[in-house]
Amino acid sequence: MAGIDASADAAPTQHRSVVPASIPMVSLLGSGDALLRVVEAQVPDVDVLVRGNEVTFTGPAPEVHLAESLLDEMVAVVRTGQGLTPEAVARSAQMLRARTAERPADVLTFSILSHRGRTIRPKTLNQKRYVDAIDRHTLTFGVGPAGTGKTYLAVAKAVQALQSREVTRIILTRPAVEAGERLGFLPGTLADKIDPYLRPLYDALHDMLDPATIPRLMTEGTIEVAPLAYMRGRTLNDAFVILDEAQNTSSEQMKMFLTRLGFGSKMVVTGDVTQVDLPSATVSGLRQVQAVLDAVDDVAFCRLTSHDVVRHALVGAIVDAYGRHEAAADAGRGGARGRR
Repeated sequence: MAGIDASADAAPTQHRSVVPASIPMVSLLGSGDALLRVVEAQVPDVDVLVRGNEVTFTGPAPEVHLAESLLDEMVAVVRTGQGLTPEAVARSAQMLRARTAERPADVLTFSILSHRGRTIRPKTLNQKRYVDAIDRHTLTFGVGPAGTGKTYLAVAKAVQALQSREVTRIILTRPAVEAGERLGFLPGTLADKIDPYLRPLYDALHDMLDPATIPRLMTEGTIEVAPLAYMRGRTLNDAFVILDEAQNTSSEQMKMFLTRLGFGSKMVVTGDVTQVDLPSATVSGLRQVQAVLDAVDDVAFCRLTSHDVVRHALVGAIVDAYGRHEAAADAGRGGARGRR
């Protein structure tokens, strides 16, 4: 990650920022100064002193500049009426260090959908770019580890498109592939056996729509949640179509799904190529399609990383740890082959 080099200018400098009187200081500092502590952790070489609505930064000039910019972004977020969280402050600092073209405040205040007083927004820069790609392209792939919001944000965009009458229906689908379990051992009818695989999609819908309306919308065919096998032979017009867990499609299934695209439709394909549950001899359609469609117009590939994990912070650390372990194992296997 490109960053501001504190050693570039070691001479200490001091600068005072005045927070507008319209901004409650508790909104910036947090309860018990929790947000202030996050700022201090993000710029550890800077001393931060708060008196009233004046904030004084003392330290190396580049880091003081970063701290001032972070405060400006926090003020911009609070101006919109949105509350700040420690995670949002930390992500803002990371974006500033990376010197991205987008302002952190613009990313964190971008609204996709509001429901029952709760607004769904991207929480990281890559999530914002993913949402923008869905707006701009007919077919978008969201590829990344668990917890990066791939499916959740895609469902939010689908509900938004339905409510704005850009499409007339939402179709959510997943391959029914076992992750160490067997469908045949599950109790009930075929529908009962398949339902657990589709549960994450139902959960997302319940966050974004009145639960009482979902059965009616499904009965009417406005929302359809079905296994991937049910897509064969269909042409999906005027629909927002999401294929989730796409790493568990074969290359033939992926081609079948993508060729269901009809007029007036959008497709979003999500998956994590590090969690493939297919038999070892089967090539993941998601892995293959990146090479097949990478140069095709109106197709976007958005890659999210452990930095975009918005679950518990430990999830990102777990993803990184597994990545290092697998890289070391691959290197070991390569070395062993080279000695043969």
